[in-house]
Amino acid sequence: RQRVLRRLLRKYRQQKKIDKHLYHFFYRHAKGNMYKNKRVLVEAIHKMKAEQVKAKTLLEQSEARQEKAKLQKKKRALKKEEVLKTGGK
Repeated sequence: RQRVLRRLLRKYRQQKKIDKHLYHFFYRHAKGNMYKNKRVLVEAIHKMKAEQVKAKTLLEQSEARQEKAKLQKKKRALKKEEVLKTGGK
């Protein structure tokens, strides 16, 4: 079983399905007897990759929201300045 899991991890790394950090994480867990068979390991890999993708999209969305808020704040400040210059008319 140990050889099967390590072989699978090597194959996934060579196919670029997992990066070296994920490889190392799963290799250490496989060595520590965390996965009882290949199917469980594959499910764990898919779950971890899905979590990473979700975290990345959430980060991008929050950055976009912050950028939008900055633009709105600038726009409001400019409008306020303009109103003050014209004398509140």
